[in-house]
Amino acid sequence: MTRNEVAVPETRQVGGVPESQCPELDGAPVAGARVTRPADSGGIDAGSGGAEFLRWGRACVAALERARAEIDGLNVFPVPDSDTGRNLLATMRAAVVEADAAAEMVDAAAGFYGVTTGRPPADGASGIAGETASGGGRPINRVHPYAAAMARGATSGARGNSGIILSQVLRGIAESTVDSGLTGETYWEGLARAAALVRDSLSEPVEGTILTVLDRASVAARECPERGLAAVARAAAEGAAQALDQTRDQLAVLRAAGVVDAGARGLLVLLDTMVAVVTGDVPARREYPPATRTPRVDHAQVPTEPVRYEVMYRVTGAGAHRIAELRSRLAQLGDSVVVAADGAGGSAIHVHCAEAGGAVEAGMAAGAVRNIRIEYLADSAGCRTSDPATVPDDRDVPTNTATSGAVDRGVLAVAAGAGATCLFEAAGAVVLDAEPALESAALLAAIRDMPHREVLVLPNGALPAHELVAVGVAARDAHRDVLLLPSASMVQGLAAMAVHDRARIAVDDAFAMSEAAAGTRWGALRRAGERALTMVGTCAPGDGLGLVGHDVVVIDRDTHAAGQTLLDRMLGLGGELVTLLVGAGAPEGLAADLARHIGTEFPGVEVSVYSGGQRGDLIQIGVE
Repeated sequence: MTRNEVAVPETRQVGGVPESQCPELDGAPVAGARVTRPADSGGIDAGSGGAEFLRWGRACVAALERARAEIDGLNVFPVPDSDTGRNLLATMRAAVVEADAAAEMVDAAAGFYGVTTGRPPADGASGIAGETASGGGRPINRVHPYAAAMARGATSGARGNSGIILSQVLRGIAESTVDSGLTGETYWEGLARAAALVRDSLSEPVEGTILTVLDRASVAARECPERGLAAVARAAAEGAAQALDQTRDQLAVLRAAGVVDAGARGLLVLLDTMVAVVTGDVPARREYPPATRTPRVDHAQVPTEPVRYEVMYRVTGAGAHRIAELRSRLAQLGDSVVVAADGAGGSAIHVHCAEAGGAVEAGMAAGAVRNIRIEYLADSAGCRTSDPATVPDDRDVPTNTATSGAVDRGVLAVAAGAGATCLFEAAGAVVLDAEPALESAALLAAIRDMPHREVLVLPNGALPAHELVAVGVAARDAHRDVLLLPSASMVQGLAAMAVHDRARIAVDDAFAMSEAAAGTRWGALRRAGERALTMVGTCAPGDGLGLVGHDVVVIDRDTHAAGQTLLDRMLGLGGELVTLLVGAGAPEGLAADLARHIGTEFPGVEVSVYSGGQRGDLIQIGVE
């Protein structure tokens, strides 16, 4: 069995996900909220720093969550698979996770150089690049580390061609802020740079899409008579909004479906969010209705070979000549070819083609391939319809508009913590929040809300077995097949998602995922909340507890020592890959300490550390 590594994008963060990962808790305005503040005033109009840029990223996640259904409803080009909103959201989440990891490192460096929260360094001591700190404790003008981290995270976690394009937008901003903060000048330069990067990444640029709208946004920003960031941000967003309305008439497939471009609508969400963060005012936009009719397709433009797969991966170690050859080869195999450099010697690859294996082999011929993702697509000649007369009740007759005529299957994963949610969603699952506690009725309702005929459920230990059996029986009917997979923990669920393949038939896919989950031994490191009797003795409040499955096997007053002993016992039975899913309450340095212990005591064992943010376990451990 081959592990599909892209299913769980790794980050360098080894602490828990902070509550600021949830955009609504970070104080940034989001869609539907309005904050009054005098426009174009104060220091922020002179330039946005790292803390404000992180607030923008988190607010973008919140705004995309709100707009996801609207964007998905507009998605008819290049393939009517109704996933542009979901792809943009997953990509932006991956970007923010990576930026938060970078923020931790910058904070540590700032502390080393004497930069303290909310005030300049004492006695004239200099911080990073001689700058003072913002209210968040981060150097006020150092936007570039966070922007670059977002670009890296977006590239590694990109979903679909819209996700790769988003990564290039973030890369453009990162490259424009190397030597300064985000100002009106660097913002329009970043948008202009992004527009050029996006066009360079596409083999066949098409007007009337996000390309045109990004171009117009950068031009409007450049032509803004005022040079402050607030004014430039407003000008860019208004220019994009005007260009978005025009996309319906610029592209035949959009005109036939009566919609604006989905990717461009997503871009407008990001630009409007910048306005909200900088000025406190959320631009009012009209609602863009979804496609209501099937566009007529010019069959002369339909490929003779049906587009069946979306193939994505990253290539490293390939020179410009090999990348050019790869682009040419992919254009022969299919369409929607995107080859986007990540600015660090690698490239993100995207293609729609009938021969997924040929597309991957082409990448291997160019360089080292990693993060392979292959998803089944609908026939590109078709387009969904949303005529309510044909589907009287989607509860009674579940349909999957994203895969009409293709595999109609979805995965519902139960997860706790913002970071874990990002991981499962990036892997293609719909996530049901398990915190503070999940009830069987909520799981049943979530299954029934899935718009798929086949639903694979990863309960991840959130409910006891007898309740899961009852939910499975109640959820099945003549129109829906429900398979509950044996995942007793989130680390087992992530292992299952790593081998999920919608191109297989349901029973084969479920078997492969179940085998991956069952093949992952799992444990957890917790802190005792009260005195209790366990199978290895009595624990006191505050003791470190090491569990294998649901059984306590280690008690130690030192949490770090408990974790090391737990790993010794779990790896004593063998293992090639250890996954550490770090909780919100994990002590600083705990994950790094455990990773070093594995490297020292078990050389050759691969270690992956992910930020989960769960509130129960300090760390969940998976051994494969």
